[in-house]
Amino acid sequence: MKAYSQDLRQRVLRAVDAGQTQTEIAKTFAVSPATIKRYLKRRRETGQVLAKAIPGRPAKKGAALEAGLLTQLEAHPDATLEEHARLWQAAHGLLVSRDSIRRAIAQLGWTRKKRPWSPANKMRPRAPLGVSKPVS
Repeated sequence: MKAYSQDLRQRVLRAVDAGQTQTEIAKTFAVSPATIKRYLKRRRETGQVLAKAIPGRPAKKGAALEAGLLTQLEAHPDATLEEHARLWQAAHGLLVSRDSIRRAIAQLGWTRKKRPWSPANKMRPRAPLGVSKPVS
């Protein structure tokens, strides 16, 4: 879930400073009373209400894939996910899984237009039984 914007946090705290009740503020700004209490506590302890950093280490492969994968997709539009993973490893020396490629493609919003289907060979219509030539 994304954090509330800094602007909303400031407006909530200004409303508290103006003397509105937390219940009124919660209804006005569509936030929970617990959120208001958390903002007040953080402002009291640190002097500001900036959003906390997302925990965990940043993704190494995701940023690199999103930056360079589009050119590979355009160069090889019919390649499978496994083939794209092999191409990426050959070009960049970084082993990525098929699912990493899939997630990066989804993040880019890239889709490929499928070719229209056509039969391998066109068959002639069959002649009705007992007739030697097809009916026109």
